[in-house]
Amino acid sequence: MNRKVALVAGGAGGMGIAIAARLAAAGYAVAIADLASERLTSAVAALTAQGADVLSVPLDIRKVSACAAAVEAVIGWHGRLDVLVNAAGVWREGDAVTMTEDDWDLVLDVNLKGAFFLIQAAIPHLTAGAAIVNIASDAGLVGNNGASIYCASKGGLVLLTKALALELAPRQIRVNAVCPGDVATPMIDFQAERYGGGDPEGYKAKLLSNYPQQAAARFIRPEEIARMVAFLCEESAAPITGAALSIDFGVTAGY
Repeated sequence: MNRKVALVAGGAGGMGIAIAARLAAAGYAVAIADLASERLTSAVAALTAQGADVLSVPLDIRKVSACAAAVEAVIGWHGRLDVLVNAAGVWREGDAVTMTEDDWDLVLDVNLKGAFFLIQAAIPHLTAGAAIVNIASDAGLVGNNGASIYCASKGGLVLLTKALALELAPRQIRVNAVCPGDVATPMIDFQAERYGGGDPEGYKAKLLSNYPQQAAARFIRPEEIARMVAFLCEESAAPITGAALSIDFGVTAGY
C-alpha cells in the first residue's frame, strides 16, 4: 500500500513544523509548503535528517495559481493527497481606525483566501477517508479587542470549515478546525516585539493574565496542537467533522 501523503501549508512556521513532524512520525509522506526561505530549507532538512519522506514546496499562499501549483507538485510527487493542513497565518493588531487596506489584504489573503483556494485545488484529488484541518484561533470564536481584522479572518475560516464539512461529507472527506489560544511560536514573539511598546515580556504577561490558570498560566506548546491535528487525521476520528476544537486553556469557555 502506498504511503499516505499530507500537505502542510505554513509548514515552516512554529506550529506548521510541529504538525509536519508529528505526521511524519505517524508514517505520512509530508509536503511542507511555505514561502521560499531559509526556514523552509531548514524545516525540510531537519525532517529529512530524521528519516522522514519530505517534499519542499515553495508557496505564496496569497496567490491562487500558487495554491494550485502546490497541490499539483504533491500529486506529481506521490500521486495522491490524503491530508491537507492549513497552518499558514499572519497577525496584525491595533484600533480599527489605524488599520490599512494593506493590513486587511495581507491578513485575509493569508488566513482565509489562501486556505480556501488550497482546499479548492485539493478537493479533486481527495478520496474517502481524507481529512482537512484548518488552524483557526480562539479569535475565530470570540472577539479579541484590537484585533478586528485577524478575528474576521479566523472567524471566516471557522465557518468555511463548517460549510465545507457539510459539502464534502457525502464523499467521506472530513473538515475540521483547531482553534488555539496563544502558542509559543515565532508569531507570538513577533507580536510582542512589534506591538509590545518596547516591553515584549510585558506584552506576553498581559496575554497570560487573561488565562483562568492565573499564576500557573503558560503558552500552549506547538507539539500540543500537533497532537490534536494528527488525531483528527486518523480513521478513529471518523465521526468528527465540522468541529471547531478549542485548545486555549479555557479562555473561550466564558467569564
